[in-house]
Amino acid sequence: MIDHYFQTPDDVERRRAVTARIWGTEYELTTANAVFSFEGLDLGTAVLMRESPIPENARRLLDLGCGYGPIALALADHCPSAVVDAVDVNDRALALCRDNAAALRLSERVRVLRPEQVPPDASYDEIWSNPPIRIGKQALHELLLTWLPRLAPEGVARLVVGRNLGADSLQRWLGEQGWSCERVASAKGFRVFEVRRADNVNGSH
Repeated sequence: MIDHYFQTPDDVERRRAVTARIWGTEYELTTANAVFSFEGLDLGTAVLMRESPIPENARRLLDLGCGYGPIALALADHCPSAVVDAVDVNDRALALCRDNAAALRLSERVRVLRPEQVPPDASYDEIWSNPPIRIGKQALHELLLTWLPRLAPEGVARLVVGRNLGADSLQRWLGEQGWSCERVASAKGFRVFEVRRADNVNGSH
């Protein structure tokens, strides 16, 4: 079932507590049914966080497809000078993310938003995402082409994609769209990519 990628569920919410260990810190988080990876930190996100450096100097960060918030909350916790936009289309996920941020006293620096609530001129030092591959190739491509241009000129997007869910073809496609996409890690059946503007990588302007 992938309805959580498209809409807010209308069934009765059943919340549960889970523990997620990210960058050496254990977080007690609340999840619920009909939200991505409601049983706990999913393997792809765990690989992404383990294989990626903490962006200590970043000021503006985006968690694209935040779910109940593990990426956004870890970023805000470990980057005290950063503001993190946590974006999703599932209102239940957004409510959970908001509650988890409040419980961790991170609400002032975690802005929980639907896509249309993000200011049109917002740009980011880094974009982090375990993107919703199962929404289909066309929808995924549209999603990435909407948000990647919001990277600051020297910014980087960090993505995790399952090898068996088209990671390598996505890497090729991003290159064809004019982005530099480097595979920086491969673990547990997942690829971790760093995506940058190609002109910055090539040194041309």
